[in-house]
Amino acid sequence: MSEHPKTMATWVKACALTIALAVISLPGCKKKSEVTPAVEPPHGTPPAEHIHNAKPAVDPPVEQPQPSTSVTTDAPSMSSIIRQARSWGPAFSAWYGKQAPDFVLADVNDKTHRLSDYRGKQVLLIFWATWCGPCLIEIPHLITLRKSTSENELAMLAISREPPALVKGFAAANKLNYTVLVDQGKMPMPYAQVNSIPSSFFIGPDGKIKLATVGLIPLDDIKAILKAKWP
Repeated sequence: MSEHPKTMATWVKACALTIALAVISLPGCKKKSEVTPAVEPPHGTPPAEHIHNAKPAVDPPVEQPQPSTSVTTDAPSMSSIIRQARSWGPAFSAWYGKQAPDFVLADVNDKTHRLSDYRGKQVLLIFWATWCGPCLIEIPHLITLRKSTSENELAMLAISREPPALVKGFAAANKLNYTVLVDQGKMPMPYAQVNSIPSSFFIGPDGKIKLATVGLIPLDDIKAILKAKWP
C-alpha cells in the first residue's frame, strides 16, 4: 500500500468488506519484501498459489506436550484449540518448547525492553503494522486483553518494522495500552522470519515458546492459548 492510515477507524471501514470475505481463509497481510514463508498455512487456508509459491521454511506443527508453569489442571489442550481455529493457524512449530531467543528493542518512547526481563510471566509478542487490515481488527481485542489481565501475569509486546515516528503517532492516536516496540531489522531468528502479519509468539514464564501463530486471533482464542496445556 502506498499510504498509511491516519487512524485505526479509517482502515477498519476501508477493509471491512475484504476482511469479512477473506479472514477465515487468509491468515493475514504479506510483507511486500519477503518471498519465502516461514509459517505453516492455518486450517482452511486457500490454495497455495493464493499465499505463496515458495516452499514453507518449517515443518508442519508437531503436537507434543510442552507445559508452561502457568498451566492449570483445567486448562484446555493446545491441540484442541488449534483444531478449532478458523482465522489463524500455527507457525514455527520447530521452535515449540525451545528457549525464546532474547532481544533488545526500544519502545515508541525510547525506553529499552529486553525479552529476558519478563521471565517469570507469560509474554505475548505481536508482529503487526499500521497498514495491515487484520492487524487493525485485532487491536481492540488486545486493548481489552490488556485491561483485563494483570501486567504481573502477562507482558504484551507489539512489534512493528515501520518508522518510529509513524508507529508512535498511531499508538497515541488509537490509545494503545500495551507496549509498542519498533524493530530496526536486528531481530534474531525466528522473529526475523516473520513475513505474514499479524503473527504472534506465546512465551511461557519459563522463557520457552509455547506457540506461534499467523492470522487474526479472536480474544477468546488468545485467552485459551494463554492458559492451555499440551497436548
